[in-house]
Amino acid sequence: MRGQLSVEMLVILVIILSLAALVASVLLKSANKAADKVEQKTESVLNASDKPYAAGAAGDYCATDSDCRSGSCNTYSSKCL
Repeated sequence: MRGQLSVEMLVILVIILSLAALVASVLLKSANKAADKVEQKTESVLNASDKPYAAGAAGDYCATDSDCRSGSCNTYSSKCL
């Protein structure tokens, strides 16, 4: 009689396996929702970075004339005029 499982043990085993499957299902749904949110955020960041950068206003730091709205960069102070 030592190798036999009782009906009660089988019922408990089925209940535990059912709960584990339920928890796994809930976690997978949650992970899919999180992945969708990350994908949306990534796309919005990439779309924003595709736009050309705005030229600097007077007093903003610059490296070349094209960095300034006025089209003139003071190379000594590295600021837009």
